[in-house]
Order: sequence, then structure tokens, then C-alpha cells
Amino acid sequence: MSPMNKKVTLSMNEIKRLDIMHKIESKQLTSKQSAKQLGLSLRQVRRMIASFREQGALGLVHGNRGRAANNRIPEETRAQVLELAEKEYRDYNDSHFTEELEEKYGIEISRSTVRRIRRQAGLSSPRKRRPPRHRRRRERREKAGMLLQTDGSRHDWLEGRGQWLTLIAYIDDANNEVLGATFRDEEDAAGYFLGLQEICMKRGIPGAIYADRHTIFQSPVKATIEQELNGEQPRSQLGRLLDELGIELIVARSPQAKGRVERLWETLQDRLVKALREAGASDQEEANQVLESYLPKHNQRFMHEAAEPGTTYVPWPQEYQIKDFFCFKHTRRVTNDNTISFDGHRLQIPPGPKRRSYARAKVDVLQHLDGQLEVRYQGQSLVTFKQASAHPVRVKKFEPAPGQETPKSVLVQEEPAKTPKPRTPYKPAANHPWRRYPQNR
Repeated sequence: MSPMNKKVTLSMNEIKRLDIMHKIESKQLTSKQSAKQLGLSLRQVRRMIASFREQGALGLVHGNRGRAANNRIPEETRAQVLELAEKEYRDYNDSHFTEELEEKYGIEISRSTVRRIRRQAGLSSPRKRRPPRHRRRRERREKAGMLLQTDGSRHDWLEGRGQWLTLIAYIDDANNEVLGATFRDEEDAAGYFLGLQEICMKRGIPGAIYADRHTIFQSPVKATIEQELNGEQPRSQLGRLLDELGIELIVARSPQAKGRVERLWETLQDRLVKALREAGASDQEEANQVLESYLPKHNQRFMHEAAEPGTTYVPWPQEYQIKDFFCFKHTRRVTNDNTISFDGHRLQIPPGPKRRSYARAKVDVLQHLDGQLEVRYQGQSLVTFKQASAHPVRVKKFEPAPGQETPKSVLVQEEPAKTPKPRTPYKPAANHPWRRYPQNR
């Protein structure tokens, strides 16, 4: 069959070109007019006319039709990708799966190719894209360190291999860098203390913290009369820490207000969960080890440049001990037998170098993040008590190690308060000057 008589299926664009070729042959259009109508150059139209006159409609068909693309991936690679997508990486989204193929198997293909292979095999993405909702955009801070967003996410991070954990993390509003993340048994003040301590030691003191209205940040206790008169508000332990460090606390009114950290949870609950699964993590300690190795890769993938170079983190002053700030601080009154009460335990205070007895003195009790309980008087450390076990530190909760609590049998009984005698009215004597003058009746 000659090229002129060979049947071929034309596309809509090629049918349009064929119609124009017929008009050119019938002298209804010129080459210049056809070029303008097709949006092509005059030279290209002349080549098209020559090809049409030689091959007919077949000359209008692209020469690569029916041929395999030069950049087509090999069939064995396609089969390997499909096998991995159906088994180990079935619950990975397309972007994450593409990154894993390049990192672990050396297969460098585009996300669109991975998506096409999976869809042709009937494998949909495990995460459906939700339509965006109209919200007013809040611009990012210009420099790193100006504002950190923080929150805690309670989730089945270990996928049933262990108990549910809470991930507490800080993210920089300017560049999306994740800082100071840690797994805890529950959302607690100690977790936020540990995360912020890591940031202050490695980067410096940030300018502001954006958080929700949890009681960890704002004390639920009402102000006393004394506090109201002094213009003070009751503070939580974390609120006290932020005040001491000069960090502004900004309270969000809704989850959408701190969208950076909320979107972070969506990403981590998808990607970090899989990293924990691959490592076989089954408890909090193992999860924190995986988290430490995962975060650099996460930041490399999702960080971006801030609007302005440089940072606003304030370096930690060398003259200050970081443990003096990152601890829970309480006040106690020493009893007559030189003991204090803490969480139902009586703790003995030994004689100090400056005074033998601290009876009736007001002392500061510091709960350090390593579990130790330190008693200080006017800035001087008097005694330190160790915790009985390695349980997580909780505010106002302490179990002293054996031998450190004072037995109740040796405590000095305090003298009971004396009952005041009833007061009798004063009766002047008979010769008192008041009695010398007659009373007016």
C-alpha cells in the first residue's frame, strides 16, 4: 500500500492541519495566511506542505508516533517500582515514595512518573487532598528566631508496637525548621522545658512563642488579692520560665492560627511514623533515638529561606547556669524541726554554714529536669534530694530515694498554739479620778 493510500488515525490538531492543506491546494489560502492561522512559522508550513504533497495525510503525523520515548524507563525498573508500591510502600504518598526510591534504591525518576505507574496499576494515594478553605493569610516573620510555634501531638506513633506517645515540637515561623522535638508519655510541662532548653543551648533565646491556651502555658488559678493589688497575674511554671528569659508568649485562639505546627503534625504522622516502623521502635527511648536521626533529613526537605538573612536568637549568657532557669520552682516554709513538706514527704534540712537552724525561714525548692530536688535559701544551696526512680518529672510530684525521707517517729512535735485568755473589761478603782466627778443624769 502506498503512503498516499495508507490509513491513519489523525488527532484533532492534525485534522485541522489537513483541512488547511486542502485549502492551500485549492488556492483558498496562501502559505503566509496558513502560518498565521496555525500559529507556526512560514518555513515550517512550507515543510508541512512538501510533506503533505509527498505522503498525503500521513505526512502530517508526527514522526515519533508509535515509537517508544527516548526517556522511557526500562521495563525492569517499572516492574520494580510497581512491586515496591504494592508491598512495602503501599501507604506512602507519591512524593515520599519518590524520595525513598532515590535514597534507598538509587532509582531516580520524577514524582509524576511514579504517580502514573501507581495510577495505571489502580493504586491511589493514601492521603486525599482536601480542598483549601478561604482564610486570611498571616505573613511569616522575617528572620529566624523571631517567633517559634509549639504544640503537642498525641498519636499512635508506634502503630501498636508500644503505648501511645505525645510528640512535643517547636517550629520556626520564618523558615519551617523543626527545633527541640521530643517524645513524652503525655503532654506535660517538662516536655516543653526540655525542647526549649535544647533550643537555647544550640541556637539561643528566641523572641516569642506562639502556643495554644493549654494550662501548661497559662495558669488556671485565679489571682489572689495581693497579686491583684500588685497588678500581677498567676503564672504557670512555663509562663514563669518565659518571663525570666524575656520571651513573649502569644496565645492562639484557634488551631488554624498556628497553622505551621498543625501542618507539621500532618507531615510527621505520615513520614515519621514510617521511619519509626522501619527502625522497629517500640518505646519512648527508641522513638527519641529515631527522631534525633530523622529531623535533619526532615529539615533538609521542608526548610526554606527566611525573608531576611541572619537570626534574632540571643546567645545564652555564659554567666548564667541553664539549670537555674529550666526547673520547676516552688516556695516552702521550714518547720521548727528544720523540715519541709513536699508531695506528702518530710525532708530534713541540715545545718548550714551561716546558720544552724532554718526554722520558720522561707526557702526555694527547685525541681530539676533530671528528677533531683534542691532546696535553696537566699540563693545558697542547702541540700539536694534524689528521686526514687527514673519516672518523668512532674510539677509538685516527687518520690525521694530510700533513706532520704525523715521518719515521722523522729520528727519534733511542734508546740500547740496557746489559746488566748478571755479579755475582761477594765473596771476603775473607787478613788479613780473618773469617780470624783458626779455624773450628769
